[in-house]
Amino acid sequence: MIFKDYYKILGLETNKVTLETIKLAYRKQAKKYHPDVNIGNQKNEEIFKDINEAYKVLSTPSGKRKYDRMWNHHVGRKNTTYQESKRTKNSIFSEFFLMFFGQVEEMQIPKKSEACKGENVQTEVNISIEDAFRGKEQSIAVRTIDGDLKTFKVDLPPGIQNNEKIRLVGQGKPGKNGGKNGDLLIKIKIDNDSKFKLEGYNLRTNLYLTPWEAALSTKVTVTGINEDVSVYIPQGIQSGETIKIEGKGYRDGKGGRGDLILETKIMIPKHLNDREKKLFNELNHVSKFNPRAY
Repeated sequence: MIFKDYYKILGLETNKVTLETIKLAYRKQAKKYHPDVNIGNQKNEEIFKDINEAYKVLSTPSGKRKYDRMWNHHVGRKNTTYQESKRTKNSIFSEFFLMFFGQVEEMQIPKKSEACKGENVQTEVNISIEDAFRGKEQSIAVRTIDGDLKTFKVDLPPGIQNNEKIRLVGQGKPGKNGGKNGDLLIKIKIDNDSKFKLEGYNLRTNLYLTPWEAALSTKVTVTGINEDVSVYIPQGIQSGETIKIEGKGYRDGKGGRGDLILETKIMIPKHLNDREKKLFNELNHVSKFNPRAY
């Protein structure tokens, strides 16, 4: 009769194993008998086909259950003779497989001559909001598979977006069998700073006001990311309120810009001269404003 011990083929002594164990055993055996490391060895090529056939059956719960019923019946029985399970020409699956599991789509064995593109390499680079807005030439150092540092000069376009990737073609891992090299993918991370915070296409910044500016209304000049902007401060504005200046934020990648969001911070002077103290005292006596009454 025909019977093939798939567990033995994968180097396993029992069928009481998990699918993960089967996968690890398959990788170990496939690496050992792969045609690329056994060029011209016909015997090892047949073993490699057996390994793929065994994994095809045992790698799924249904296939493993079906095979285990036969394995439990045949393995360990003495005085049992077996016929060799042959393959038709160029077939990966044996007569045993086809007898019990039917005709299936053939698995393809990679050939030495097949060109294979190298893996892409990914890295990140942090840049400031100002540099991202204006664009700049950035030096980027990437460690190669040999452990050496390789430096690239990359032109970052004005208004590059946060998390956008720049692709350097052919600068990844080398290809195999004449295949093209992989690419280097550089992910851009835009850092907020003490002045600006990026919120989508908007820029948020603090607008510091004196108590009298907030109370009386005024015009102030605000330094934006690329220009000064004149802003009207309405009377009685409170700390924490925001003023939106349209079209003065970050670039949106379509020729437009987001908004500049000014968050007001009313600042109290820590040190007063005599004149200032007198004026504050007069205000304290004259004003009936009580913020704790609200």
